[in-house]
Amino acid sequence: MQALLWIAVFVITFLVMEFLAWATHKYVMHGFLWVLHRDHHHKDHGSWWERNDFFFIFYALVSIGCFLLWQYENVWIGLPIGLGIFAYGITYFMVHDIFIHQRFKLFRNANNWYAKGIRRAHKIHHKHLGKDEGECFGMLVPPLKYFKK
Repeated sequence: MQALLWIAVFVITFLVMEFLAWATHKYVMHGFLWVLHRDHHHKDHGSWWERNDFFFIFYALVSIGCFLLWQYENVWIGLPIGLGIFAYGITYFMVHDIFIHQRFKLFRNANNWYAKGIRRAHKIHHKHLGKDEGECFGMLVPPLKYFKK
């Protein structure tokens, strides 16, 4: 029974992370921390590393904090929450950085309906260079209109 609870907390955390990523992207990255996100939209920085990558570090530290709560304070829920955040981070990295932006040349031939929808939504997001005109702030669950032909 306890294993089912751990799995449920892990899955719920992973799903909630999509909403948190959307909210962080819309209100923080395109808000008061635009200074860190701007280079991701402008690509005029001439570097593989972007200031935008600091957001990944933030979520990694939150995940590590959850692991530490579990390990040193014996707070059981820290483990499935930390793993859920970690799993979402890995998924985000694979989809956003590797698949969409091709920071590593992998998954280039993925051409199914889901892959096309994600690419369309992200392309629309990046057509806006300013912080205020953005749309499609989500990652794994973009609006349904991007899946239509």
